[in-house]
Amino acid sequence: MSDSERGSAFGSGPLLLGVRHHGPGSARAVRAALEAARPSVVLIEGPPEAGALIPLAADEDMRPPVALLAHAVDEPGRSAFWPLAEFSPEWVAIRWALEHGVPARFIDLPAAHTLALRGEEEAASEEAGDPADACAPGHDIRADPLGALAEAGGYDDPERWWEDMVEHRGPGTRADAAFASFAALEEAMGALRETDAPGGRDRDLVREAYMRLELRAARREFGDAVAVVCGAWHVPALRRKATVAADRALLKGLPKVKTDLTWVPWTHRRLSRFSGYGAGIDSPGWYGHLFGVPDRPVERWLTKVAGLLREEDRIVSSAHVIEAVRLAETLAAMRGRPLPGLTETTDAVRAVMCEGSDVPLALVHDRLVVGDVLGEVPESAPAVPLQRDLARQQRRLRLKPEALEREMELDLRKETDAGRSRLLHRLRLLGIAWGEPERSRGSTGTFRETWRLRWEPELSVRVAEAGVWGTTVVAAATAKAEADAAAAPSLAEVTELAEHCLLAGLGDALPAVMRVLADRAALDADVGHIAQALPALVRSLRYGDVRGTDTRALTEVAVGLAERIFVGLPPACAALDADAAEEMRRHVDAVHTAVGLLAEATVRAPEDTLTAERGDAGLRGRWCSVLRGLSGRDTVPGVIRGRATRILLDEGELGQDEAARLMGLVLSPGTAPAEAAVWIEGFVGGGGGMLLVHDERLLGLVDAWLTGVPAEAFTDVLPLLRRTFSAYEAGVRRTLGELVRRAPGERGSAAGGGSSGLPGFDPEADTARADAVLPLVRLLLGLDEGTDDEVHGRAEDNDLVGVGT
Repeated sequence: MSDSERGSAFGSGPLLLGVRHHGPGSARAVRAALEAARPSVVLIEGPPEAGALIPLAADEDMRPPVALLAHAVDEPGRSAFWPLAEFSPEWVAIRWALEHGVPARFIDLPAAHTLALRGEEEAASEEAGDPADACAPGHDIRADPLGALAEAGGYDDPERWWEDMVEHRGPGTRADAAFASFAALEEAMGALRETDAPGGRDRDLVREAYMRLELRAARREFGDAVAVVCGAWHVPALRRKATVAADRALLKGLPKVKTDLTWVPWTHRRLSRFSGYGAGIDSPGWYGHLFGVPDRPVERWLTKVAGLLREEDRIVSSAHVIEAVRLAETLAAMRGRPLPGLTETTDAVRAVMCEGSDVPLALVHDRLVVGDVLGEVPESAPAVPLQRDLARQQRRLRLKPEALEREMELDLRKETDAGRSRLLHRLRLLGIAWGEPERSRGSTGTFRETWRLRWEPELSVRVAEAGVWGTTVVAAATAKAEADAAAAPSLAEVTELAEHCLLAGLGDALPAVMRVLADRAALDADVGHIAQALPALVRSLRYGDVRGTDTRALTEVAVGLAERIFVGLPPACAALDADAAEEMRRHVDAVHTAVGLLAEATVRAPEDTLTAERGDAGLRGRWCSVLRGLSGRDTVPGVIRGRATRILLDEGELGQDEAARLMGLVLSPGTAPAEAAVWIEGFVGGGGGMLLVHDERLLGLVDAWLTGVPAEAFTDVLPLLRRTFSAYEAGVRRTLGELVRRAPGERGSAAGGGSSGLPGFDPEADTARADAVLPLVRLLLGLDEGTDDEVHGRAEDNDLVGVGT
C-alpha cells in the first residue's frame, strides 16, 4: 500500500478493528488490515500489567493455545484468564507487531481492578442469592451480540450466521477491502448498543473509559497511526467522543488488589463455550482448521476425519471422503450457503462415514471439532517457585502434561514409576488433581497402580494457590499434610491422611501426623469412629514393603485401636435401631478385613516391636472370640448376629452343624419374622448366595422358614429379603430357584452332589485334577524346581490351598 493509501486508513482517526474473540475470519481480517495500514503502534484488549509478557509470544517454545493468567498475590484462587488461540485476532495482532518491530500494548482495565471488582460482585451475588445484573436491561444483547445480529438476519444459529457472513467471504479486490468487514461490523454493533440501556457503573462502561484513556495516550505519542484490536462490542464506545474528566470519573475509587501475571498453557477444550469460558466457541478444532489450511478446507477436513476413524478401526476409504465432500457441497447449495460449513460436513460424515450412527460421530466431535490441543509456554515465563519445581520433576520423570485424558499403569518396583506415583499423590494432597487413582485391572497387589491423567488449565491456579505451603512439591505437600492433620475433625480423616503420606512418600510429615493420630485415638471413645479409622490405617501397612517405608509406629497404633475395638464393640452393638445396626454391620465387615491384614503385618514385624501374643493367632483369636459373643447375644441386632455367624463360618471357626443349629434357632416359630429376616440378611448378604447353593441344610432352613411366615407378616419381611437376594448374581439366583423348585431329596443329586451329601462336591478330593495345576502353581510361586510338598507348603502360606480341588 502506498503512503497515501496508508494515510487513508487513518483518515478519520485511529484504526479500530472490532473482532470476534477466537474468530479465524476476524484473525485473517486483522492480519490483512495491519499489513495494509502499517500502524505505528498496536493496542490490544487485555490487561496492561501483561505488557512485559508480550515479547514471550515470539519465543519458539511458545505454542498456542495459551492464556494470560492473573491472580491475586494474597489470594491465588481469585484469578482470571485471557485465552488466546492461534486463530485469535489478539494473538495475530501480537505476532504481527513483534514480527514488524511495532510496539504492542494491552489497554483493557488492569487486572488489579478486574479481580477486585469480581470479588465484590461475587460477594454481592451470594448475599442477594442470585447473579448480579441477571435482569439488567440489555443483558442478553451484551452477553451474545452475535446472536442478536444472527436473529436479525433470519438465522437461528449464530455460528452459522458468522460462518456465512465472515468465514466464507473472500478477501475482496477493492483497495479498502481489508477494512470493509470492520466498518460493517462497527455499524451493526452501534445499532445494537442503541437498544442497550446499562445503568450505574456498568463493567463495560468502566473498561471502555480506561481504553479511551489509553488510546488518547497512544495518539499523543504516535499520532493517528494507531490500530486498536478489541471486541466488536466496544468499538462504538471507543469511537464516541467523551471527555477525559468523564472517563476518569468512572474510574475513580475502583477497588484494587496486588496481582501477578504469567502465561499458562491452555486447551482447545477450554476454549469451547460449554467448558465454562464465556467468550468461547463451540468448535475450536474446526476454527483452528479453517485458519491453518491454505486451501480446500472441506476436503482437508474430511480427510482428517477419515484418518481419525481409521485409527479407531473403522472402514473408511478414499471413496468415502470423495462422496462426503460431494454431499457436503450439495447440502450447502440446497441450504443457500456460500460454502459447506461445520453443519454440512458433520451431516456428510454421519451419513457417509458413520452409516447414520452418532456414536463414531461423537468421537469426531470430541477429538476434532473440539480437540485436545494443549499449548506450551517457554521456561522463561514467570512462574511461582512451586511451578518451576513441578516442571523439573515432570521432565525428570518423563511425565508430560496432556489435555487428552489417558490411563497410565505404574509398576512401583521400578524407580521411575515409583517417583511418578509419589509425585501424583503429593499433588493430590495439595489439591492439584492432575491424576485420579483407578482400580487396577488384573492385579490387586500393592506394587501396581492405575492413574487417569488429564491436565486442565485451571490446575495452574491450583499450583499458584499451593505455593503458600512451600517452594518445592515435597516441602509443600509435607507442610500441607501437617496442617491438615492438626485441623482434621475426625479420627478417620487423620488415618486417611497417614495413608496418603505413605503413598506420597512424605516421611518428614508422618511423625507429626502420627502424633495427632495417637492423641485423637486416646481421646476418642466412640467405637464406631475407631472402627471407621482402622481400615485406612491398616491399609497403610501394606505399602511398607513396596515403598521402603518404616511402618512400625503405624503398626503399634493400629494394634492399639484393634484392641480397643475388641473391648468396646460388644456393648456398642446393644440396643441399636435399624439404621445404626446396618452401619455397625458395615463396621464389623471393615474391621474383619483390617484385622486379617493387621495380623499378617504383625507377623512380619520385628520381634522387638511387637510381642508374640500380638501375632497372627493372637489378633485373629481375640477377634473371633468377640464375634462369637456377638453371634449369641440376644441384645445384639439380628443383622449383626447373622454377620458374625457368617464370618465365623467362613473363617473355619464355626462348623457347618453349629451354623445350621444357630440358623434353626433364629428361624424357629418363636422368633418374630422381621427379626429372622434381618438375621438372614446379615448371614447370607454380601455374596452369601453360593453358601446356600453348596449347603443344602442352610437352604432348606431358609426355605422352610420362608414358606411358614404368616401372610400378615410376609409383606413386612419381603423388602428385606428382596434386598438381600437381589444382590446375588443372576446365575446364583437361577441356581437357587432350581434347587428350591425340586423336592428336598432331589436337591443333592441335581446339584451334582455325591454321597457326601454336600451338593457340588464328591466325597473325596480328585487328586488327578489337583496335580494338573501344580506346574502353574509352581510358576506363580517362583519355584522352577521343587517337590510337590514344597509347592503345597508355599501354597498354604499364600492362601492357595484348594486351587486344584
